Amino acid sequence: MNNENILGSKPKVDYKKFLRHETALLFLLAALLIYANITDPEFLKPSAQISLLDNLWQLALLAVPMTLIILTGGIDLSVGSIMALSAVVLGLTFEKGISPFIGVVLAVLCGLAAGTLNGWFVARVRVHPLLVTLATLAAFKGIAEGVSQARPISGFPDNFRHIFGGITAPLCFFIAAIAAIYFLDRKPGGVWLRAIGFNETGARFSALPVDRLKLQLYALSGLAASIAAILYVARRNTAKADIGTGIELDAITAVVLGGTSIFGGRGHVWGTILGLLLIHETREFVSWHWSRDELNFVVLGSLLILSVLLHRLLGEEK
Repeated sequence: MNNENILGSKPKVDYKKFLRHETALLFLLAALLIYANITDPEFLKPSAQISLLDNLWQLALLAVPMTLIILTGGIDLSVGSIMALSAVVLGLTFEKGISPFIGVVLAVLCGLAAGTLNGWFVARVRVHPLLVTLATLAAFKGIAEGVSQARPISGFPDNFRHIFGGITAPLCFFIAAIAAIYFLDRKPGGVWLRAIGFNETGARFSALPVDRLKLQLYALSGLAASIAAILYVARRNTAKADIGTGIELDAITAVVLGGTSIFGGRGHVWGTILGLLLIHETREFVSWHWSRDELNFVVLGSLLILSVLLHRLLGEEK
């Protein structure tokens, strides 16, 4: 990586380094679908798959900025709690008789503020992102439960649910994914993020805006979490303080399974998309075929171990 590339030219992404990992994920996904077709063909019917996609979009939306954060060597454990806090803000606003569309604006501002707070501690105070987001995970969740008294709030109007339900969730994800891919492949910032992940000190000496980029990434993650919360409330007609419980682990697993190094510097959104599909189809098939949701915890842990093994077997460790 030369200085000219770092300081302003368009990045040249070498997809060969990701090819083996992504091919392995495609093979695993194909094997799963073949097994599902043999043992329970009803699972692969278009009507079943479309109905199951409702469980994917919130996670997918969170995984895009999580990929960019992990590329820098960071992590955000608080996205689930930011989802909960944003949903509670939306719910309480509606409960007070205020239009839910005003509540949407307030929920987005809440998520953006929470993410910016994370970014400020990481970028300006220089606290490790694991410690910062672990602390805010507990703090935001506690605030959400405290102000809502852990009560579910429902009864949102049909026009709100129609606007923010339906195709809005996949549309938000596709816009976010395309924007992230364009940024990583066509903008110098894509190289800058990888440079920060490989060697943050070197990136600072190369005059890269490390602090500004980190602040923006965590703010973006908070924004994505608030949008995911709004989509969840619109689809489920319920705002409550536990909606994002555990979703941060799912997002991180999808990113790491997709080939992004947890140490930073290596990875791509394309891999994250494949990781999301593999996690989604595996978990949904387990619930569909065996009707035991508790097995999903075993599946998620197994996929995380698999991602580590793939890195080792394919020689992709940093």
